Amino acid sequence: MKILSFKLGGHVSFGPKVKKEEAVWDVLAIQNELQVLPSFSSSIVDGIALGFDFVEQIRKLVEAAEKSDNASSFKREFTEIEWLSPIPRTPKNIMCIGKNYDEHAKEMGAEAAPADLMVFTKSPTAIAADGQTISIHADLSSKMDYEGELAIVIGKRGKNIPKNLAFDYVFGYTIANDVTARDLQEKHKQFFLGKSLDGTCPLGPYLVTKDEIPNPQDLTVVTKVNDEVRQNGSTKDMMFSVESLVSILSQHVTLEPGDVILTGTPAGVGKGMNPPQFLKAGDTVKVSIQGIGTLVNHFE
Repeated sequence: MKILSFKLGGHVSFGPKVKKEEAVWDVLAIQNELQVLPSFSSSIVDGIALGFDFVEQIRKLVEAAEKSDNASSFKREFTEIEWLSPIPRTPKNIMCIGKNYDEHAKEMGAEAAPADLMVFTKSPTAIAADGQTISIHADLSSKMDYEGELAIVIGKRGKNIPKNLAFDYVFGYTIANDVTARDLQEKHKQFFLGKSLDGTCPLGPYLVTKDEIPNPQDLTVVTKVNDEVRQNGSTKDMMFSVESLVSILSQHVTLEPGDVILTGTPAGVGKGMNPPQFLKAGDTVKVSIQGIGTLVNHFE
C-alpha cells in the first residue's frame, strides 16, 4: 500500500493512493461519514503503531467507500491537494547513517567506509514534503548539497532488537533527500546544524508498506539535479543493511512508531564532484527509488 499525507482546505488527512488514478482516498472523511470502524486513528503515527492492523483498517474503509453511493466524494485529486510529508512529525530526531556506501565514503575523503556505524541526527523541524519549495539558505550557507536516500519508517516500539527480528519492527519505507550545508558542517565540526536547517529533510512522496518491498537491499537510488543524473546507486551496496541498522540503533535508542532512519547515500554528491557542484537557487532535485516513486523539490 502507498500511503500519503495531505492538506485540503485546512483539512489534514492521509490515505492510500487510488489504484490507477492520480488521487488519494481520504480515509478520515470516509470514517467520519460512513462510521465503518468502531474507532480509527486520526494521526498517521498513531495508526502506524497498530502495525498491519492499521493497513487492514484502511482497506476496510476504502472498500466501504467503493460500495457507497458516492465513492468519488471520498477521492482527492492530486492536483487539488497540498502534499505533506508522509510522516509530518517524527517522535524524535530523524536518525541518519553517515558513509554507509563505500564509494561515497571515498568521495568524501575517507579511505573506506567506517567499520562501525556512524550516526547523526536531523531536527524534526527540517522535515519537508514532496513538491515543497525549499530555501537555499543563502544567508547561512553557500554549499548546500543533496543526498538521495532510502528511509526506514519504524512501526513498533523496540529495544535491543535481534537482527533476525528487525523487519518485524519496520512499517515501511519512503524516500529522503538529506540536504546538507557542507560549510556549516565543516565550521561546527559536527553534523547537527549543517543537517537541520528548515526544509532540509524532504520525505515522500509515499510511505510504502514493507510488504510491497520484500528486499530493501536491491533497490536503485537515482538523484537528478535539473534532470542531470548525479547519483545512480543501489541499496545492495550499503555497508550496514536495513536489518543491521534497526538492530544496532535499538541497542542504544528505544525505537518508536513513526521514527525515521535515513540509511545513507550512494556516491555522486555535489561535494564529491571535481570541481564541487553545490545547489543554487532555481535548481530542482529529483530522488527516485524503485518501488516507491520520485521525491521532487525546487530550491529558491
